[in-house]
Amino acid sequence: MRKGLFFLSLLVLLAKYAEAQQDPQFTQYMFNTLYYNPAFAGLEGVTKFTALHRSQWLGYTPTVGSGGAPTTQLISFTSPLFKLNSGIGAYIVNDNLGPQTNLEAQLSYAYHLAVKDGKLSLGLRAGMYSQTIDWDKYIPIDQDDPLLGPEGANSQQRFDLAVGAFFRKEKYYAGLSFNHLTKANFDFDLGQRSALQTHMYFTGGYFYDVNFDLRFQFMTLIKTDFTKTTFDVGGIAYIKDTMWGGLSFRQSEAAILLLGYSFLKDKSLKLGYALDYVIKDQQAKQPTSHEFMLTYELPVTPLGKKVVRTPRYRH
Repeated sequence: MRKGLFFLSLLVLLAKYAEAQQDPQFTQYMFNTLYYNPAFAGLEGVTKFTALHRSQWLGYTPTVGSGGAPTTQLISFTSPLFKLNSGIGAYIVNDNLGPQTNLEAQLSYAYHLAVKDGKLSLGLRAGMYSQTIDWDKYIPIDQDDPLLGPEGANSQQRFDLAVGAFFRKEKYYAGLSFNHLTKANFDFDLGQRSALQTHMYFTGGYFYDVNFDLRFQFMTLIKTDFTKTTFDVGGIAYIKDTMWGGLSFRQSEAAILLLGYSFLKDKSLKLGYALDYVIKDQQAKQPTSHEFMLTYELPVTPLGKKVVRTPRYRH
């Protein structure tokens, strides 16, 4: 009974992670579309680098054992391939969930099609998904339990695949993608499987110009693993394409403040910040999460295709 209790608790914990935290959560999803949809690769028409750090439930400490609140880091790159009517993109994500860490390295390719006065992009992403469990961060009931994992950290790597489509016009955009199509399994030699579930993401947005200096963006993100579906919805005001601020809401979890500012003469360097305030189940979490984002766009060279710079697709 005691031997089975630890293993049952471990499976329940892993299942909870699998349901709620298989993919990392980003509040500034409207500026991080490549992560959700490979069809976004190169679609902005500029070469852009993005770095993002998220601290979820800042200050949270477990009642027993080691570990702490989830933290996530992302580095991404996207660039158009004008001569091929396409684009490429890549990202690395490190998602730390206490005793479990997920590491992704993904490469995306998208083909762009002109559709009247809009653009349709079809994308494919492939890469590696690594999952690591640090067994030393678990507290067993019986130290001699044969079902305990090995001491220290144990990692497994699996192939990962995603597809997506993205359509945009001057005033609005919409994208649909399916991630983790391979449904990779991680068993850690324990005879049980923790599988990645296929996730579907829908992103959409609409721009409304008040005047030359003020513009609004309304956006949403709907995500599902076909067992549970959640959504984010919000709005952002851009002032002179230099600074922005907005509000967002994550279903049954948090109210969100979004802020940002553009630096340099050509506004190519941008800093974004998001503050999440938990409105549900505060007793099991800390009330705030913080997310910082830095992006830089390379200048357009004369050898490249002339780009009409529009902030509708560039924050």
